[in-house]
Amino acid sequence: MALSKDYRHNFNTLLKAAKNDALALMECTDAATGEPRAVLCAVNVVDGEYEMVPFGHLCPGDPYKAYLPPEM
Repeated sequence: MALSKDYRHNFNTLLKAAKNDALALMECTDAATGEPRAVLCAVNVVDGEYEMVPFGHLCPGDPYKAYLPPEM
């Protein structure tokens, strides 16, 4: 599976945020299920206010059981 340009752009934004010490891990509520999620966010400052930009949530449980690697 080839990754889209949007995914690559978001990943590069995430790397830039990490380089600038502008990452946060927040507990949020899943909009669909109501379950709590640990969400990785980039921190953006706009007019002196902090804006959290969500990138994704951490995998609950064992991520090795949740995902399969791409097939070659």
